[in-house]
Amino acid sequence: MNRTIPQIGAAIVTVTVFLFAVCLIFDFSFGSYFVCMFLPLGYIMMAVGFQYECDENRRVPVNIGVAVGVIYAVLVLLVYFAQTTSVRLENLNEQAIKILDFQRGGLLFNYDLLGYGMMALSTFFIGLSINSNSKRDKWLKYLMMVHGIFFISCFTMPMTGMFTGMENGEIGSGGTIPLLCWCAYFLPVSVLSYKHFQKVQ
Repeated sequence: MNRTIPQIGAAIVTVTVFLFAVCLIFDFSFGSYFVCMFLPLGYIMMAVGFQYECDENRRVPVNIGVAVGVIYAVLVLLVYFAQTTSVRLENLNEQAIKILDFQRGGLLFNYDLLGYGMMALSTFFIGLSINSNSKRDKWLKYLMMVHGIFFISCFTMPMTGMFTGMENGEIGSGGTIPLLCWCAYFLPVSVLSYKHFQKVQ
C-alpha cells in the first residue's frame, strides 16, 4: 500500500497533465480548471511516497518538499474550485469578476502562479532527497530539481504588474504556449515517478 498509493498518485499526475494540455490546445477552460483540481491530489500522494522511502539523512528536504506541496495544493484547489463554481455560475459584478476570474489576471490568477511556484519549490526539495541509484532515477532527480527554477518566475512575475489590466478577459496564446511547454516538461517527471514506484514494489 505504501508503494501503490504513490504510484497511483503519479498516474493521476500524468493523466491530468496530459488532459490539461489537451484542454489548452482546444481552448476548453472549464476542462482545464476541472482536471487541475485532481493534479494536486495526485501530487501529494506522489510526494508522500518519496517521503516514505527517503533515507534518514535526507528527511529535512523531503519534509520541506511535502509541506510546501500542501501549500500548493490548497492554493490551486481554491483557485480552480472558484472558477468552476462561483465564477461560472453566479452573476458577479465587474469588480468581483476582476478579482475572481482567472482569465482577467487578477488576484486568483496571481494565487495560481504562487501555487505553482510552491509546487516548483516542492519538487526542488523532493529532488534533493531522492537517492538516485539508477540512470532513470538520476533523470528524475535532476528534472525535479531544475523544475524548482520555475519558483522564481512564478513568485516574482505577479509583482511586476505584467498581468494587470487584462480587461477583455483573455490571457490568450501568449499564456497558452508557456503552459504547454510546462506540460511537456512535467510529463516526464510524472512518468519517471510512476516508473520509480513501480520499480520499488
